[in-house]
Amino acid sequence: MLGGAALLACCLAGTAQAKDYGIMGATFPIAEPDLLEVIRARLLRAQQLGELDRMNQKFVETAQAAVRRPKPVAGITPAKETREWLFDPGITISEDIRDAKGNMMAAKGQRFNPLHYVGLHRSFAFIDGDSPEEMAWALAQGDPDKLWIVMVKGSPLDRMKELKRRFYFDQQGVLTGRFGITHTPALLTRKGDGLEIREVALARKEALH
Repeated sequence: MLGGAALLACCLAGTAQAKDYGIMGATFPIAEPDLLEVIRARLLRAQQLGELDRMNQKFVETAQAAVRRPKPVAGITPAKETREWLFDPGITISEDIRDAKGNMMAAKGQRFNPLHYVGLHRSFAFIDGDSPEEMAWALAQGDPDKLWIVMVKGSPLDRMKELKRRFYFDQQGVLTGRFGITHTPALLTRKGDGLEIREVALARKEALH
């Protein structure tokens, strides 16, 4: 049995006559402009006006500036007193580790010390690269084959050109955060099964005035 709406539709289809009521108001096409074409048109417009070249140049300059002088690590200040501590790099395995064949490589709860498997043949000096005192201190800690100098502020590239030595940067404070370093300069060296970290208070010119 047909429902009320279906029955009404059938009745109207049998009795209604089509009429032309003409055009009521303005009409518009339903299709929307292609988004890629809009973007393309804007890029062409920007290129014609020289804006695209200026944008590209600004991007290149910003990228070069970030490489030459990375964003300083937040929260690092000059050491006002010397302090040292031991850092245990060992971790406790949270679940069994097996190889591709299912053989047990390490059991849950087992302590793992990476220093037992990977040698640490260099020390690391963390410094403010803009500080003459910290730079002089770091250079006196060892040759490049024994010491890596890691900046938390400054320009590694400028110092490399000036001193003909490789410098590194603690991007986003990953290393200082991991080892709990909050002041510079700081020296990290291996000591037995752990790492010895020492923050050093230096006499600074600005502190003497």
